[in-house]
Amino acid sequence: PDLLPACNGEITTMSFLQDVVDILLQYVVKSFDRSTKVIDFHYPNELLQEYNWELADQPQTLEEILLNCRTTLKYAIKTGHPRYFNQLSTGLDMVGLAADWLTSAANTNMFTYEIAPVFVLLEYVTLRKMREMVGWPGGCGDGIFSPGGAISNMYAMLIARFKMFPEVKEKGMAAIPRLVAFTSEHSHFSVKKGAAALGIGTDSVILIRCDERGKMIPSDLERRILEAKQKGFVPFLVSATAGTTVYGAFDPLIAIADICKKYKIWMHVDGAWGGGLLMSRKHKWKLNGIERANSVTWNPHKMMGVPLQCSALLVREEGLMQSCNQMHASYLFQQDKHYDLSYDTGDKALQCGRHVDVFKLWLMWRAKGTTGFEAQIDKCLELAEYLYNKIKNREGYEMVFDGKPQHTNVCFWYIPPSLRSMEDNEERMSHLMKVAPVIKARMMEYGTTMVSYQPLGDKVNFFRMVISNPAATHQDIDFLIDEIERLGQDL
Repeated sequence: PDLLPACNGEITTMSFLQDVVDILLQYVVKSFDRSTKVIDFHYPNELLQEYNWELADQPQTLEEILLNCRTTLKYAIKTGHPRYFNQLSTGLDMVGLAADWLTSAANTNMFTYEIAPVFVLLEYVTLRKMREMVGWPGGCGDGIFSPGGAISNMYAMLIARFKMFPEVKEKGMAAIPRLVAFTSEHSHFSVKKGAAALGIGTDSVILIRCDERGKMIPSDLERRILEAKQKGFVPFLVSATAGTTVYGAFDPLIAIADICKKYKIWMHVDGAWGGGLLMSRKHKWKLNGIERANSVTWNPHKMMGVPLQCSALLVREEGLMQSCNQMHASYLFQQDKHYDLSYDTGDKALQCGRHVDVFKLWLMWRAKGTTGFEAQIDKCLELAEYLYNKIKNREGYEMVFDGKPQHTNVCFWYIPPSLRSMEDNEERMSHLMKVAPVIKARMMEYGTTMVSYQPLGDKVNFFRMVISNPAATHQDIDFLIDEIERLGQDL
């Protein structure tokens, strides 16, 4: 309406944006206030009926637009709240937030140096630094920021297939033998999703058994590779996980690397969740062997607390992404430009339009330094150990697996008083299965905290506590335990 580029729109624009910023700043301050709710929960039909969300032919006033902004944040989940533990990505970093605002104002696309000079250079610098931390000599190789870990894993699959059968790019799957990929039974569902999307098929993803801590068993991997070869299938990728979604387990990368080398199979490491530990001198041993991988997924939007979304795929061999994905679109990637064309990175991406995801990570890294990220990560792991030590022998708690957690995942059952004297049988299981969902529903109704639960294999619903929010403290962990007990006593 009266905003820029309207004639004389400067004053209106400035005061409108100032109002928006005020709304956002109030929300940010509230996010860190423990006396506020994490969530103001309403059922979908209530929320639909309470407000008019419909799109109309006629414009609304700016006052109404500001009201829309307030309403939206009123029901938003405060993912930066120190008591929000629901997902692997939590926290709200101020420098990251500022960077995101700048990125939106600059509003450009990541395909060429021509239209995103600084962002393209920052992506080059940041990816090289990440590859150095993986342990590839001089940070050699390639990489890209993609829309989340699932897409990064799919890129790895795409590139591994192209490396083995370059003709697949033109001829498609009919021109090549039946491929199989291997990943652990605790790995992320995105490996199967990628196989489905790429026409490899979910049946071609073979799940390898895990030990009781959730780590892939190398001998089972080798057995399944030999089995597949005997059937005439071609093993083309092993996806090892560094930090599984539920248990936070780290697959034995050195043993897996040996097997991949022996059978000439592409080794991918899905470090979407555990990759951040490369920043910590104390914990990076858990990823020993990652430097032998052909590709690595690493999501700074998880353990490192970068605003969503920020996911990197790193590839050891340079030039492979380009030849796998390039289409030489002449209207975008003209070959007679007046600068070094190697900075036009758009042709190695699957996307055409690509959001600038690097700036928040780069600016946060500048603000914290590697040591700042290290301190943040070490603190989260220390909090997880604190929680583990507090509940491992506490009445009413049962750990899902023995031993202290390798990452910040702490998996446990809360056993209400009514089940504590019951013998371990089917009936107890069916009661226990219902406990976590009820406590979670109550948590959301009260709005005090959020933590996720799930079943896994033969294990009924248990809580999976994860910590990646640098704002969380020992008191928040204590609060969570008290809250679970308060909400579950009567079950």
